[in-house]
Amino acid sequence: MTPPAPTGNGPGRKLGLFAAIALVMGNMIGSGVFLLPASLAPFGWNAVAGWIVTTAGTLVLAWVLASLTRASPGAGDPAGFVAEAFGEFPAFLVGWVYWVSVWTAVVSIAVAAVSYLSAFVPVIGATPLLPAACAIALVWAMTLLNLRGVQAAGNFQIATLLLKLVPLIAVIVIAALALCNGTAEVRPFAMSELNGIDLRGAAALTLFALLGFECASIAAAQVENPAVNVPRATMWGTGLTAALYLLVCSAIALMLPEAVAASSPAPFATFVERYWSAGPAALVTVFAIVSCVGAVNGWVLLQGELPRAMAMRGMLPRWLSATDRNGTPRAALLVSSVIATICLMFNASRDMQGIYEFVLLLSTSAALWLYLACALAAWKMKVARGFALIGAVYALWTLWGAGIAASGWSLVLMAAGAPLYWWARRGAAV
Repeated sequence: MTPPAPTGNGPGRKLGLFAAIALVMGNMIGSGVFLLPASLAPFGWNAVAGWIVTTAGTLVLAWVLASLTRASPGAGDPAGFVAEAFGEFPAFLVGWVYWVSVWTAVVSIAVAAVSYLSAFVPVIGATPLLPAACAIALVWAMTLLNLRGVQAAGNFQIATLLLKLVPLIAVIVIAALALCNGTAEVRPFAMSELNGIDLRGAAALTLFALLGFECASIAAAQVENPAVNVPRATMWGTGLTAALYLLVCSAIALMLPEAVAASSPAPFATFVERYWSAGPAALVTVFAIVSCVGAVNGWVLLQGELPRAMAMRGMLPRWLSATDRNGTPRAALLVSSVIATICLMFNASRDMQGIYEFVLLLSTSAALWLYLACALAAWKMKVARGFALIGAVYALWTLWGAGIAASGWSLVLMAAGAPLYWWARRGAAV
């Protein structure tokens, strides 16, 4: 029988609905959105179709998680749903590989933040080992913030979300004005342009930007009235983020000349400069840094909550479940940040782009196994079975789209955690 989920902090110290929505949106809106339009530009209208397909699939998976939370609030989080459906060992495997996904996400976004910062401080990019050192400093700054408690982390998440929305809304307004006054036009649509190969490629890219919709469910123990607020935060956060992404990335990719958009190292800034002026365009990098810092904060929160919940169930050593008087999982937070630091140190010899690409694909493919397992769990538990079936097919399709190498490595990492499970179970039995 699965032990009860952790109860989290006391009343008044948890995340409210708005903070939970900010956690979802803040974790989804990280570094990728500021570079994605350049990658999507060559796909043309296939990129728009890719956004629609990926958004629909993500919303289906979000609805599956929301339905599972309402149907089984005692499970606590996605690993709990899998445990109820298939047992503790399968739940450990997907929980473990998702934990890998979380701390690799922390690493990749921290590196992206330092990469943006190097535009203002060129010495960072020109000095060996300094990029990794700055990324490590950012990870530990956000760890210290989270050690102050979930309320401090939640308030910071709300503040950074409001700031990171500024350039997204600005692009939408600029695009609308440019189209209305006739100073811009959208790339012509041709039905013959749409094809399965480009659609799959575009969808694989857009998927990277939508990871994180599960964050409220992972941190359910820290959310007020989780049976109500977690489903609401999941659906509202996912829907609003997906709508912003669709409008912003499509506008930049379709309104800039393809050669300009595809070759731009900062497509947001290029768009703002072309249709407004160079001064505001320079501010885009500042907002990109804020966006990355806010995302690191949210993912650091999760990298403490996930192992804490797994330890409470006996899937990880019990000492990882320890919390302070504010309900903060200090041990889990510190261990996760140490792992992220080691990852950064091992990759310190790479350039910033090399580190980012190395961990981004790994993080994405690892998270997909959790999505698939939750969809299968919902089907077995007879919860939203129609959505669960669609979600399972979508998760398998995206795993295929991520590539055999990435999916294979994530399976290897999943299996590598098995000895830790048996060690934890053996320790619990003593």
